[in-house]
Amino acid sequence: MTRRYLVSGKVQGVGFRHFVKGYAESLALRGWVSNNHEGQVEIIAQGNGDALQSFEVTLRRGPPLSYVDHVDMFDLDDCIHLQRFYIRF
Repeated sequence: MTRRYLVSGKVQGVGFRHFVKGYAESLALRGWVSNNHEGQVEIIAQGNGDALQSFEVTLRRGPPLSYVDHVDMFDLDDCIHLQRFYIRF
C-alpha cells in the first residue's frame, strides 16, 4: 500500500521530519518526508496496512515540540516502487 499524508500544525522547525524518518524506518516503510511551502509536512509512505495504520497514529501525535492540528491521508496507486525512507529537501 502507498499513502500520501499532509500534516498541519506546528510541524516545521521542531524535528518532525527526523521523527517521521526514524519511525518509518522502524516499521520498515519506504518513502520520503518533506516540508512544503504551505507550512505542512508532506509524506509518501509505502508498506503493509498494519504498519501504515500504526504510522498514521504516530503522525497524529508527532514529536514532543510539535503540535499536530490535522492529518490528511490519501491512498495512492501502488505502481510507485520505493527503495528506502529518506528526508527530501
